[in-house]
Amino acid sequence: MNIISSIKEGVIKGVESLYNHQINPEDIVMNVTRKEFDGDYTVVVFPFTRAARKKPEMIGEELGGYLVSNNDSLKSFNVIKGFLNLEVSDEYWKDFLEEVFETEDFGQMPANGKKVMVEFSSPNTNKPLHLGHIRNILLGWSCSKILEKAGYEVIKAQIVNDRGIAICKSMLAWQKFGDGATPESSGIKGDHFVGHFYVLFEQKYQEEYQNWLTTEVGKNIFDEQKDADQSSTVFFKSFKNTYFNEYSELGKEAKEMLIKWEIQDPEIRKLWEMMNGWVYEGFEETYENLGVSFDKLYYESDTYVLGNEFVEKGLKEGIFYRKEDSSVWIDLEDAKLDHKIVRRSDGTSVYMTQDIGTAQLRYDDYQMDKLVYVVADEQNYHFQVLFEIMKRFKAPYADGLHHLSYGMVDLPSGKMKSREGTVVDADDLIAEVIDEARKETNEKGDIASFSKEEQENILNKIGLAALKFFIIKVNPQKRMVFDPKESVELQGQTGPYIQYSFVRTKGVWQLGQKENVDLESSKKYEHLATQEKDLIQQIHEYPELILQAAETYDPSLIANYCYKLSKSYHKFYHDLKIVGVEPESEAFRLKLSKTVGDVLKSAMELLGIEMPERM
Repeated sequence: MNIISSIKEGVIKGVESLYNHQINPEDIVMNVTRKEFDGDYTVVVFPFTRAARKKPEMIGEELGGYLVSNNDSLKSFNVIKGFLNLEVSDEYWKDFLEEVFETEDFGQMPANGKKVMVEFSSPNTNKPLHLGHIRNILLGWSCSKILEKAGYEVIKAQIVNDRGIAICKSMLAWQKFGDGATPESSGIKGDHFVGHFYVLFEQKYQEEYQNWLTTEVGKNIFDEQKDADQSSTVFFKSFKNTYFNEYSELGKEAKEMLIKWEIQDPEIRKLWEMMNGWVYEGFEETYENLGVSFDKLYYESDTYVLGNEFVEKGLKEGIFYRKEDSSVWIDLEDAKLDHKIVRRSDGTSVYMTQDIGTAQLRYDDYQMDKLVYVVADEQNYHFQVLFEIMKRFKAPYADGLHHLSYGMVDLPSGKMKSREGTVVDADDLIAEVIDEARKETNEKGDIASFSKEEQENILNKIGLAALKFFIIKVNPQKRMVFDPKESVELQGQTGPYIQYSFVRTKGVWQLGQKENVDLESSKKYEHLATQEKDLIQQIHEYPELILQAAETYDPSLIANYCYKLSKSYHKFYHDLKIVGVEPESEAFRLKLSKTVGDVLKSAMELLGIEMPERM
């Protein structure tokens, strides 16, 4: 039992013994003691005033005395108003460090028998992965690793959006303007190659629109429907869908291609498979560079027909209702979610229909207890509706559905737009951050003596750590700006700073190993310095933090913990001499250094970040 659980158990027994009142662990408010006060943990005693019928200060004195008398791990206490500050004995902290030092995988929870699927990435096959995808991928991957650490069996999944009008736009542009080019013949990575034709379609579409405006039909419609002083460009934003569906030749051809795809026209299907194949090869290369993999792939081309059986079942059970035009809807006003369509009047599915069917398919495949969707906050309403629908169907996994909603990522230069080709591709961003790491490292000259291969390996790890940490350290729900230059700095809240802390712990440990320090003498070490105690307390927090991050699906908790622990280690390193002091101090501080390094490595692995052996 750790000290926090021990204190809570003591408070329960103490309140019952002193005041003949029973409480539960969740009734106890307990925090780490603020730095300006003496103590390690603080118990708030205000909630016990009614049962004790005494002032908070008196309760604190009585309960503090009870706890210290009945728990050998507690050294002393003090009371400030309604706050009972407890100081843990040095013996407890030293014993705890010895235990962790001998533990191979500290923080790993035993299997809890629960299964969770995490769906992330889920790209479209008409363009390469971009900066927005990177945040999605990193959040999904790190949540998966954290959940595994917390004892869950995790299935990492993605659904590939491989069909629809956007895909046909890329296919049509290649067919009309590609001249038979391939990724191999052009020397361009497959997903970038196909993404080029998606952008090209938009460019040709805009040219077509401008030419159309010079025709008599275009002039008349523009004059009739535009606002008084609207330019053709501004007008196009509101008129775009109408133009695409009713006047555009390119739009007509793209829609015809989609219809041919749906009726499984052999020529169109062959083109579709070829171009998607190019994209998948490109995706796999990016995933490999990011250190990411999946256990299960779903494809929208397989799942878009799912869900109709639920529509029929919902109609029979009164969950859905049919309108006069034969479209099917659900009334969610009692859940403050309005009315939502689940099938069109022509009998075709909408995204909600597909998602209902796909959720059931996943449950049939894996019988998971939880299903986490990592999707940007633009889809918050969609998932509120989906989850409410699944509750009304009494799906066995309905209470385990969770939308890990995240804010968009901008660059210092502003927003990105796919159709206009202003999106920052994931591959380009990875290369840029590694290049920034190269510039930063070259200026310092720290790795100049290493072999070329070792330098590249280190730079790759530093660059990816910079990228991943900078994005993950922000709470998922917040919109953020990613700055490549700031991300690689060795000072401040960055991945390289934490990597440097780890390398420092390794250097200290190796130095001690060379001097054949007797590590057993650490058990004779008596009085902890403040810096040592701070580090051990933070190590003590790690398992509980893993559970908290798993419960809240928030990897930023782990990222910020790594920074805090690194910062404390740097202070310890600068304030206290480690090697060359009395044997028991030297052995203890070497063990502490190695344990800090092990915890940093473990925690950063949860974020998908590798630690270099040297920097």
